[in-house]
Amino acid sequence: MLVIESGNIKKFYGDRLVLDIDKLNIYSEDRIGVVGVNGVGKTTLINILSKRIDPDEGWVKLRGKTEYISQLDEPEVYEISSEMASKFGVHRLWNENMSGGEKTRFKIAKALENESILIFADEPTSNMDIEGIELAEKMLTEYKGGLIIISHDRSFLDKLCNKIIELEGGKIKIYEGNYSDYSRQKLHDKERAQFEYEEYIKEKKRLEGVIADTKQKAGSIKRPPNRMGNSEARLHKMGGQKAKANLDRKIRNVEKRIEHLEVKEKPKKISKINIDIMPSDDIYSKIIIEGKKVNKSFGNKIIFKDAEFSIYNGSKVALIGPNGCGKTTLIKMIMDRDNSIRLSKGARIGYFSQDMSILNNNLSIIDNVMESSIYPENFARLLLARLLFKGDEVYKKVGVLSGGEQIKVSFAKILLQDINLLILDEPTNYLDINSLEVMEDTLKDYDRTLLFVSHDRSLITKVATQIMTVENYKIKCFNGTYAEFHEKQNKQKQNGDISMEIILLENRLSQILGRLSMQLKKEELEALDKEYLEISDKLKELRGI
Repeated sequence: MLVIESGNIKKFYGDRLVLDIDKLNIYSEDRIGVVGVNGVGKTTLINILSKRIDPDEGWVKLRGKTEYISQLDEPEVYEISSEMASKFGVHRLWNENMSGGEKTRFKIAKALENESILIFADEPTSNMDIEGIELAEKMLTEYKGGLIIISHDRSFLDKLCNKIIELEGGKIKIYEGNYSDYSRQKLHDKERAQFEYEEYIKEKKRLEGVIADTKQKAGSIKRPPNRMGNSEARLHKMGGQKAKANLDRKIRNVEKRIEHLEVKEKPKKISKINIDIMPSDDIYSKIIIEGKKVNKSFGNKIIFKDAEFSIYNGSKVALIGPNGCGKTTLIKMIMDRDNSIRLSKGARIGYFSQDMSILNNNLSIIDNVMESSIYPENFARLLLARLLFKGDEVYKKVGVLSGGEQIKVSFAKILLQDINLLILDEPTNYLDINSLEVMEDTLKDYDRTLLFVSHDRSLITKVATQIMTVENYKIKCFNGTYAEFHEKQNKQKQNGDISMEIILLENRLSQILGRLSMQLKKEELEALDKEYLEISDKLKELRGI
């Protein structure tokens, strides 16, 4: 069913044309992820489609009731049902004192509770931990209407979307499939563009070679010798002129063929930057950070109780867990050199926190990163270019940059310092997907020890070699990838479910045995006997006997 019909949409911010969309139709079965770099106009697009704002030109027809999950605004309705509150683990009434993750859960619950044909969602995973994100995924998967989602969470887009709209230069391009399908198509498009460019250059050079050869032939047509008679000379000259005219005609024809070649622009290539630490004193300890009897509490709230952990030299450790479990507290304890935590001698930490305290707003991007860089400026510029700060953009003052841009500058500044241990606390907040993937590749290639806190499952999956979790005041370490960790968790959950089923069946078996000892009618005894045998077989199956 057609839900949104729109055409000839234009939206300006000052002199800048943000959106220029000829036609866009949305259907009830569409589950669309909207992607594009920060500031490209994604939120503006869904605000226009939801009729929260008007376009400067064009029209939108909205057919049916929709819901909007805003990243910033409070909900219009401050109460949800007990059922929804229970499902999302939040209070029924909106409360300003709720955490950011709880507020996001409340908004999603409210949107799902109302009967709508389509939900708009602007960064619906913001401030949520992995548990909250997976809950939102599950609930939105079960939702029967259409979805239009702006998100930088690639796993989220993979699970929920069947279309991706890419917004670039005010124009949209629609890709069928989820985010991974979109990535594959983008890669195919790039490869195709590179092939077409190479074929264009090859053909152009071939035709230019034909012209050069033909000009050489035209230039080599000899004049008649002096000893030749007039009539012979006239014939020779006429033959030469005719041949030269043919060659000139050929040159003009080939030149026209070059003019009519479809020009293919050279695809942009971003060079890969490997951050190789400059030669210096390495850490030779097997364990780079070790915690023994780690204890921490705030008032009556216990965070850690006799917790222990080890981070091995060269490992890439993702520290994960629910909001408020103590991840950032542990990072701060490491940075503050808490008495219960030992760092290897010679460890030089590069630390990223979300307060951007390492940046000077009055200095330019390049001056900020070079302030503490052990690398030459040309290398720093290469890294900044990969983070999408190109050419004269490096002279922008940090104070005028967006939050996402400041994160990238902080990241570059830390990587260029004299460090051998990198600690990152939520490094991907406010980053667009392009920047996320650059950071992901850079961290994957980083050849020293890394400890990072993140709720981005794609980043954790691609980068981490070890998973560290905070559970019941203890710190648990899993040596393996996030996929392996997740598989182990699922098995444990399944085993727990099986154990519970065994207990319930055993209880039922006891009840049947009690009933069988009574005097009962023949039919009832036969029914109980049959149930007894069925439960016995089921228990054998569950116990693997």
